[in-house]
Amino acid sequence: MLRVHFIDSLDLPELEPYRTMRRSIEHERRGIFVAEGEKVVRRLLKTRLTVVSLLTTPEWLEKLRSQLEVRPEEIQAYVAEKNLLQAMIGFTLYQGVLAVAKIPAPLAILELIKRCPRPRLFVALDGLTNSENLGVLVRNCAAFGVQALLVGETCSSPWLRRAVRNSMGAIFHVPTAQTQTLALELRALNDSGISTVGAHPHASGKTLSETVFTRDCCIVFGSEGYGLSPAVLAACAELVAVPMPAEVDSLNVSSAAAVFLYEVARQRRRI
Repeated sequence: MLRVHFIDSLDLPELEPYRTMRRSIEHERRGIFVAEGEKVVRRLLKTRLTVVSLLTTPEWLEKLRSQLEVRPEEIQAYVAEKNLLQAMIGFTLYQGVLAVAKIPAPLAILELIKRCPRPRLFVALDGLTNSENLGVLVRNCAAFGVQALLVGETCSSPWLRRAVRNSMGAIFHVPTAQTQTLALELRALNDSGISTVGAHPHASGKTLSETVFTRDCCIVFGSEGYGLSPAVLAACAELVAVPMPAEVDSLNVSSAAAVFLYEVARQRRRI
């Protein structure tokens, strides 16, 4: 059910998430996230995630009305002209539509293993802190058939506003599990027959093309500045590098993920 409210300020308590959009870590702690932009909001409205509210212009309300009115939950739509919205939230809106929705409950890793068909393909993240990189990496995961994302305890949330935006809504379709101790979870995956492959630019073992990805595997990507932590490095069954000239020390983590996942898809004849 759609409820429409025309507003001239963000003073209502229900609009607090829109007043604090630069504090998305607080949103994540409360179990909500902000979707920003037409494509991301449209993709959100096609999912089963619970949508709480919308902040938009009269024009965008009419464009989205058919999607909003068929939703099962009650959605509060707060409407104002675009220049007023920008003044209220404090930065430029390239498209006049924002939404708040509830973050889905994270899944247990054992549950992910049970529900995913073989050959399984997981990605684990260790220490990523840049939400834009994280969002692009999630989009790569969706593009290349990753079945689940394991988010390490030192990693930013993929539900931060900029991560959701840079994923272009791909996070809505990639199941996630939050780990308490990523190194221990990786060892458990190894014990269960899912080989853990650390993406490490200075690996002395196999290169990417020499590694077999047709089996169950979990590819592990590290932080933008420091790569994989020592504990996570030690937990990986093998370390694999993308061959590069000596004068280039590494790739951006989202670029490295695209290269790795393309090779997995190629070996599994998905592309």
